[in-house]
Amino acid sequence: MAAIEIHPATPERWSDLERLFGPNGANSGCWCMWWRLTRSEWSAARGAGARAMLKRLVKRGAPPPGLLAYVAGDCVGWCALAPRVDYPVLDRSRNLAPVDDAPVWSLTCFFVKRGWRRKGVTAALIAGAIAAAREAGAPMLEAYPWDPHGAKSSGTVFTGLASTFERLGFREVARRAPQRPILRLRL
Repeated sequence: MAAIEIHPATPERWSDLERLFGPNGANSGCWCMWWRLTRSEWSAARGAGARAMLKRLVKRGAPPPGLLAYVAGDCVGWCALAPRVDYPVLDRSRNLAPVDDAPVWSLTCFFVKRGWRRKGVTAALIAGAIAAAREAGAPMLEAYPWDPHGAKSSGTVFTGLASTFERLGFREVARRAPQRPILRLRL
């Protein structure tokens, strides 16, 4: 398999992200805005509105709202990465509320193109997120993956799998729901 390259989602790469997400916006018109908006805002923006919001975030640039994975020039994956304060839904979640007041960055979502799943793309995106967060001066990176005890579907693993994060050095710091740990990596 060709090497997986990771790049920030910059304005020049918007068309790649748009093609990757396709007409459905990755998952049901989400356009990776699920954690950034209240549920009523997300419902109103879902689809074209969410797409426009993500495009504004990408155009803004600093910091880029996520990373893109490429194999031989083809965009095959995405992960959302930003300071936790950019994801207000996390604070309102009973299961994902802050563990403490540490200024962490969050790695919230993944989307991997069909045909490229289970080929190391998510792990490469996590490694890229570690490097990007470290370069941005983040003291810690936090994630909210799925820890399946049995079957899983692509609809439940958009936050990644706990085992992938653990292989890359993340450790559990809280678990308020059986299948949803909060993992951290000190940078």
